[in-house]
Amino acid sequence: MSDVTRILNAIERGEAKATDELLPLVYEELRLLAAQKLSHERPGQTLQATALVHEAYIRLVGDEPQSWENRGHFFAAAAEAMRRILIDHARHRQTRKCGGGRARMPLDDAEVTDPATPEDIVALDDALAKLAAEDPQAAEIVKLRLFAGLSIDQAAEATGVSRATAYRQWTYARAWLRSEIQGEQ
Repeated sequence: MSDVTRILNAIERGEAKATDELLPLVYEELRLLAAQKLSHERPGQTLQATALVHEAYIRLVGDEPQSWENRGHFFAAAAEAMRRILIDHARHRQTRKCGGGRARMPLDDAEVTDPATPEDIVALDDALAKLAAEDPQAAEIVKLRLFAGLSIDQAAEATGVSRATAYRQWTYARAWLRSEIQGEQ
């Protein structure tokens, strides 16, 4: 059992000091994921990787008791927390800048894995919510790939499916999202 899994189990049992032990073990990995995601944002981005990691961590180990099965499950939860923070931030910037009326641009393969504008992020989130209603597992693969920066192999492991299944779901989800986003325009 890895140190992270052991500490996650201790947190689940309610051991107060376990939360303090977790952050040093996962901080660098979470920070690298956040920095990678934010490096694709537009210049002038006000959200920094450190702030994203801290906000996600607070959401993960906050007041409500959490239960994580293993390291992969924790990082899947971290990916979801980061996704929600980025979406909230994008929506806030979109309303603040009076740019809500801008025309959306179609997303090609590069943009599906790298939404650069707040409008693209919001459009992706809306489409991802629809995909989650239709195919929750494919939506989870997308979240892990896009918002946590996991590889196909890592996403497959985190969701408990084979690499081939994860790759099929990733391919399907990308096409589905592209079609959904282009249909909104």
